[in-house]
Amino acid sequence: MAAATMRKKAEELVEKAMKGNDASHDASHVWRVRDLAMSLAREDGLSSNSDSMEIVELAALLHDIGDYKYIRDPSEAKLVENFLDEEGVEETKKVKILKIINGMGFKDELSGQTLCESLPEFGVVQDADRLDAIGAIGIARCFTFGGSRNRVLHDPEIKPRTELTKEQYMKKEEQTTINHFHEKLLKLKKLMKTEAGKRRAEKRHEFMEEFLKEFYQEWDGRA
Repeated sequence: MAAATMRKKAEELVEKAMKGNDASHDASHVWRVRDLAMSLAREDGLSSNSDSMEIVELAALLHDIGDYKYIRDPSEAKLVENFLDEEGVEETKKVKILKIINGMGFKDELSGQTLCESLPEFGVVQDADRLDAIGAIGIARCFTFGGSRNRVLHDPEIKPRTELTKEQYMKKEEQTTINHFHEKLLKLKKLMKTEAGKRRAEKRHEFMEEFLKEFYQEWDGRA
């Protein structure tokens, strides 16, 4: 695990950098991802290696700083790297942390970038972030984000986009919140990297499927 002083400074950076974000990508999301990542790391047998646990914790804490969806100033893209330099994180650890953060997004998987899969810490942090995107919390976050962008809940005339490219996913074209389940969230279970992540994803995935079934029945006046 990260040293207490560095962890505290990382937490302070998270709170400062993410202060203006909506509740789908706020500090609470980061704390949940950190807790999930540390738990998955222990289940995946990484806890005997203190360097691995420090990489996992710092990558989880810093993973959403400078997110392209919220970036307000180009300098924010360098916040994480600057922080790791200022804290004197050794180069090999720093490179791993930045590789994890820069490669863990859904958009990167769409473009075929899987260069980090050789890092055991990568799968743990990515799975933790994806677990927080599905299940009950994932549903709450999805509608929070959609509301912050004034998206309609559902429009039967707007079909989910299939075979999305990275560019299409990142484009801010008109989309519905419900379509996000089909375009991304329901795909995450199959993209889990760790055995622990796969196990936990099962229940969360089923919960989303039940929610959508009920949603469509209520939308059509059948329930």
